[in-house]
Amino acid sequence: MEKSMNQDGSKNQPKNNGQTTPPFKPVNRRIFIGAIASSAAALTIVPRHVLGGNGFVAPSDKTTLAYIGVGTQGLRELLPLLDIPELQIIAVCDPQKTATGYLDWGKDGLRNEIRNKLKNPGWSSGGDNTIPGGRDNGKAIIDEYYLKFKSEQKLKGCKSYADFRELFEKEKDLDAIKVMTPDHLHGLIATAAIKKGKHISIHKPLSNRLHEGKKVIDLARNNPKITTHLIPWDYNGSMELVLKWINEGKIGTLKEVHNWSNRPVWPQYPTLPIDTPAMPKDFNWDLWLGPEADRPYHPNYTNMVFRGWYDFGGGSMADMGHYSLWTVFKALELESPTIIEPNLSHVCGLRDSTAFQVKNDFSFPMASSVRFKYPAKGSRPAVDLIWYDGGMRPAVPAELFEDNKELDPEGMMFVGDKGKILAGFHVDNPRLIPEKRMKGIETVKATTKTDKPSGFQLFLNGCRSGKQCPGSFTEAFLITEAVNLYAVALRAGHLLKYDASQMKITNLPDANSYLSRNYRAGWNPESI
Repeated sequence: MEKSMNQDGSKNQPKNNGQTTPPFKPVNRRIFIGAIASSAAALTIVPRHVLGGNGFVAPSDKTTLAYIGVGTQGLRELLPLLDIPELQIIAVCDPQKTATGYLDWGKDGLRNEIRNKLKNPGWSSGGDNTIPGGRDNGKAIIDEYYLKFKSEQKLKGCKSYADFRELFEKEKDLDAIKVMTPDHLHGLIATAAIKKGKHISIHKPLSNRLHEGKKVIDLARNNPKITTHLIPWDYNGSMELVLKWINEGKIGTLKEVHNWSNRPVWPQYPTLPIDTPAMPKDFNWDLWLGPEADRPYHPNYTNMVFRGWYDFGGGSMADMGHYSLWTVFKALELESPTIIEPNLSHVCGLRDSTAFQVKNDFSFPMASSVRFKYPAKGSRPAVDLIWYDGGMRPAVPAELFEDNKELDPEGMMFVGDKGKILAGFHVDNPRLIPEKRMKGIETVKATTKTDKPSGFQLFLNGCRSGKQCPGSFTEAFLITEAVNLYAVALRAGHLLKYDASQMKITNLPDANSYLSRNYRAGWNPESI
C-alpha cells in the first residue's frame, strides 16, 4: 500500500510547525518537491536547468507517471508526453504484451509516427509486424527516447506490468497515471488510483455505467488534493458567442439543441460471435475482461471495436459527445433530464424460412437518435437535446434552402422559436441562418495559436500544486449521466422516465439493471 498517504487519501504535505527536520531523516521525494514549491514566494531558488543545461529537470523534481493502456491510441497519445521536461514515465501497463492482432485507422501511420519520434527509420513493432501496440512496444519506445534524447538525466528504465493492481502495489514512488484502456475499465482504475492517492488523467467516458461513474466523481470530490482530469474537456469549443446571441434574443426562446456525429466509424456487430479464433500471443484475456462476465475470447470485442458493445464501450455518444456537449451543459446550465426517448435501427435475419428481428441488448445500433428533455431552470425555459449518430441528422432547416446548402456530416444546431444558430460539431464557426441574418452581427475574430498550456500540462501543474485543473472529474457528472442514459435507453429500446434524485428509471424498472454492473469476483471497486 502507498505509505505516504494521509487518512483522507491525500498525499502528505510538509507540516510547518516551526521545527526542523532531524539530522539524516529520509525525506519523501514528493514532500521535498512540495516544500520547495510552497517556499517559492519567499526564497530565490537556482533553477535545475541552470545547473543541468537548458530544459534539464532533475529526476527528483519530475512528476512520475504510469501509462495504463498502450494499444494504438495509447501509443499515439504517449508520443507527445515524452518531450515534457518535468514528466518521467516510469511504467506502462496493458494485458497484451506483444504487437499481435492490433487494428488501426491506417496500416503505416502509427508506425511512421513512432519512427519519426525516435528518429529511427528502422523501428519495428515486432509481433506480427503490422500495427504497433502492447506493453513491450510502450516500454521500448519510452526507453529508447529517454536514452537518445535525455541521456544526461540518467533516467531509470521503464517498468512493465500486465495488471494495474500489481502496478499500484509495486510502484511506491508513483505520482500520477494516464488511462487509455477500453471504457469498461475506466471507473475501476480511476477508483483504485484515487484510493492510492494518485493523480489521474483519463480518456472518455469516466465510466460506461452511471452508478459507477457517480461513485468515482464522489470519490474525487472527497479527495480534493488528488488532481483529476477527463481529457475531452480540452477539446470542447467555446459557447461564448452562441450564448450571447441566445441571451440577446437573436433566435427567440431556445427550444432545442441538436448535435450529430458520423460515428460509428468502426465495425459494429449485430450478433454475438460464435466462432473461437486463437488468442494473440501473450494476451491475458482475463485481465482484459476485468469486471465483466467471462466469455470466450474474440477479436471483435477488442481493439478499436470494443466501444460498440454495451459491456465494454459507451457507444458513439460516449465516444464523441464529451468533445461537443460538455461545454453546452455548462453554458446552458442543463441539469438532469426527465425523459430520454430513443430511436434506433434494428437488424433482421432469416431462420426456418421466416424473417425475424434480432433481439439485441448486447451491442449499440448501427444508427440512432436520442432525445433528452431537460426541465426549465431559472429564466431558461425547458430545452430538448437531441443526439444523432450512424449518419442520422436533423431535417435540413428551411433556412439552408435559401442558402442552397445542406447539413454537414457532423455539426450542432441551436433552434429557437424565431431562428436558428448553426455551428460545427465542437460549436466552432457559429452563424445565424440564413446567411443574410449575419449582416452586421458580431462574430469572433480568428485567433492564432498561443503558448497556452495544453490540457495535460494543466493537469501536470495541478499534480504539483494540489489544485484541480479544467476538466476535473468533479465537473463531469452531467455529461457522464447523459452518455450513460443514452446507452440505457438504446439498450432498453423504450422511452424512459428518469428520477435524478434517486438516479432511477421510474417507468421501466428492468432498465435500472443497466445503470450498474455485475462485478466478477475480485473486481468490485469497493475492494479494489
